[in-house]
Amino acid sequence: MSFLSVAAPHTSEKVIEKSRFLTYAAHTAGEEEARAFLAAVRAEHPLATHVCHAFVADRLGNLMRFSDDGEPQGTAGMPILGVLRARKLFESAVAVVRYFGGIKLGAGGLTRAYAGCAAECLDGARLALWDACAEIAVRVEYPEVNALLRFLEGRCEIVSREFTDRACVTVAVRAEESGAFCAALSDCLRGRAEICERRRYDAPFPLGNESK
Repeated sequence: MSFLSVAAPHTSEKVIEKSRFLTYAAHTAGEEEARAFLAAVRAEHPLATHVCHAFVADRLGNLMRFSDDGEPQGTAGMPILGVLRARKLFESAVAVVRYFGGIKLGAGGLTRAYAGCAAECLDGARLALWDACAEIAVRVEYPEVNALLRFLEGRCEIVSREFTDRACVTVAVRAEESGAFCAALSDCLRGRAEICERRRYDAPFPLGNESK
């Protein structure tokens, strides 16, 4: 099952009524990774007034956690979680660090500040559709390398290249497309390739319109 998530860590910063807000977003596969991400943010900001957060740690939306970290109840963690849910992001975490600037924002102001910071950070983050991926190794003799690379261009992600007695290029494609991909590759190279699927795992695929 595919799902939308943060593809790479992203940070943003904003000053609201003299309080400094730093927001961090990351892909976190499972609660353990989410907790480790939050621990790293806290370690980076030991003097922060608050480190509020929310995360959706699974791909179904069943494992959700949030914290106001000392802010008035319901003004920080829940607004951050609301942004994650509204954008239908899974296996994603957001932490908002606040350095108090001396001016109180009130409950409504805090809610808008934390939700706004989370939204702005995710606006700048690179998102991707995570899907089942098949990693395929393709071995060819050297005279076939150019034809192989031409075929692969734009069709898949190249994971690695090895050049020993023969050339070996490892690629990643969507699992549902692996059969057709291998058949087309074999036809292109007229059977002069050794094609072997190595493993399957979840991986991020570009949304197609991202330019970040």
